[in-house]
Amino acid sequence: MKTIGFIGVGIMGKSMVRNLMKAGFELHIFARTKAKVEDVIAEGAIFHDSIAGCVKGCEAVITIVGFPADVEDVYFTPGNILDSAQPGTYLIDMTTTSPTLAEKIHAVGTEKGFHVMDAPVTGGDTGAKNGTLSILAGGERADYEACMPLFRAMGTNINYQGAAGCGQHAKLANQIMIAGTLSGVCEALTYARAKGLDMQTLLRSVSTGAAGSKQLDAFGPKILDGDYAPGFFAKHFIKDMKLACEEAEKSGIHLEVLQQVLSEYEELEQRGLGDCGTQVLIRHYEDA
Repeated sequence: MKTIGFIGVGIMGKSMVRNLMKAGFELHIFARTKAKVEDVIAEGAIFHDSIAGCVKGCEAVITIVGFPADVEDVYFTPGNILDSAQPGTYLIDMTTTSPTLAEKIHAVGTEKGFHVMDAPVTGGDTGAKNGTLSILAGGERADYEACMPLFRAMGTNINYQGAAGCGQHAKLANQIMIAGTLSGVCEALTYARAKGLDMQTLLRSVSTGAAGSKQLDAFGPKILDGDYAPGFFAKHFIKDMKLACEEAEKSGIHLEVLQQVLSEYEELEQRGLGDCGTQVLIRHYEDA
């Protein structure tokens, strides 16, 4: 497996494309705006101005787009992936999307002769750049094993979660954890600032103790600097939390913390902050 089609060359996707090329894969890419991917084209990626052109002749196709509607579009719109890729191709959706949609792509794709996997990732833009993403794979185990060289080019913590849709369920569990953790970080920093503590000293003090977390390490310093540049868009996190709430309801469980954090992010999005990074949650407290 050497020839890869890649659709969704954004914050995460661009670094994933680079790491696949470094590992020796031939990358064919599609992006709506060519100007945004001129850098990876200069580095060796082959640009196509249509999804059909991008996927034809590829042994695997990877997608990492924004929202479930985008996933529906790239797979099911006439002339796109399911109509244009060759039977036997590995189709790997790495978007965080609906588990139900992942099951649908798997069912339709399998019927058409494709190997279909849902394999969302976690680790943010830093993990994508460093090739250290966690990859949460759902689908057939044999397909998972066949795709391992691709996964190893992009990540270091690669795990098979189960049947189609299970990769997405695992990712939603991850996002639920992040929602609670980042909310706790923001509340703690708000409290510390109100009590007049030296914030840099506080971060240094708690980061290696029981309260330490990846969210604190990644976003504590950015919050103190007022840096809201996105490694992961708040608007995409809202999408993920909504999906998690919907799936929780299907199982009859009520996740109060998740729903509270979702409502806070939705308020921030209404104020025009959806294109900021997830650390913008601190503004809920600062602007109260």
